[in-house]
Amino acid sequence: MDGIAKVAKSTGMAKALEKLGSGQKAVLVDPQSAPAAVANTLRQAGARVIEKRDPVLGPKSIKNEAELAGMREAHKLDGVALAKFLHWFDGEAPKGQLTEIGIVTALEAFRREEETCVDASFDTISGAGPNGAIVHYRVTKKTDRTLNAGEIMLVDSGAQYLSGTTDITRTLFTGSATAEQKDRFTRVLKGMIAISLARFPRGTTGAQIDILARQYLWQDGVTYNHGTGHGVGAFLGVHEGPVGISSRYTTPFEPGNVISNEPGYYKTGEYGIRIENLIVVKEAEAFSGFLEFETLTLAPIDTRLIDMDLLTETERNWLNSFHARVWSEIGPLVAGETKDWLKKATAAI
Repeated sequence: MDGIAKVAKSTGMAKALEKLGSGQKAVLVDPQSAPAAVANTLRQAGARVIEKRDPVLGPKSIKNEAELAGMREAHKLDGVALAKFLHWFDGEAPKGQLTEIGIVTALEAFRREEETCVDASFDTISGAGPNGAIVHYRVTKKTDRTLNAGEIMLVDSGAQYLSGTTDITRTLFTGSATAEQKDRFTRVLKGMIAISLARFPRGTTGAQIDILARQYLWQDGVTYNHGTGHGVGAFLGVHEGPVGISSRYTTPFEPGNVISNEPGYYKTGEYGIRIENLIVVKEAEAFSGFLEFETLTLAPIDTRLIDMDLLTETERNWLNSFHARVWSEIGPLVAGETKDWLKKATAAI
């Protein structure tokens, strides 16, 4: 029927491209995402290839009110699963018997208690001790490591719910932490809070605010070698352009963009630290022409890893307000020992 899109078999793509070329058509190709074979086939067939960014990316990254409502719902559902998981982890980790794969399996099981959880949004990064220092580590049966009591555990995970997409990283306490680990964790947290509290004029890009997350680590002569944030889709890809927070993101933020906020620190061969919330760009309530962020993620940050002397009053207030919101929104949705655990985990500092 006219007006209804048809999806052709992939085996016919080369011929379709050749047909465009033979007609000497002008074809837009995004070099950031299109395979080189597409552009080469078009050129060889006679097409005029125009290399520009995919024009769909910008509008797609700006979520409408229905999509934002879904993302908020997804993070509430995820907050319930994370409360159950973190409570479970807190009880099991000090025993020194958890494995990286076992942790991934448990977290997925807690998420799948929610019937609208379709799948993981990406392969979980579950790094125990030194494996946490490998930024894009993926556990396999060959690399699976037992988490020893007292080690730092890094878990970066997410889920696809029918209502939206989540992505969260928490660095987990297992019974002890060195002064250095607390210092680094707190500097990472300060950077994450700085992004959360940022207010900026329209036209600002992720490249311009990236330093806000890195400044406290830079002050002590260290940094991290990954972006501070990436765009996130609404029941779509967990990595979505064209906005993000790093030196390579030069597209201005727009209200409705959902972005990760995830500074980190990694000491090779010893441990990794990362704290990640998802945030959404919105109009600043009291300042015309300015934008700010709303935090979507609803899971506690482990205060036992914080060096309290490094936090300012503003940072303490942000953390207490964030935890009060987690308790207010997730507390009524959990029960028993999980509820008791969550109340302690979100207590004011």
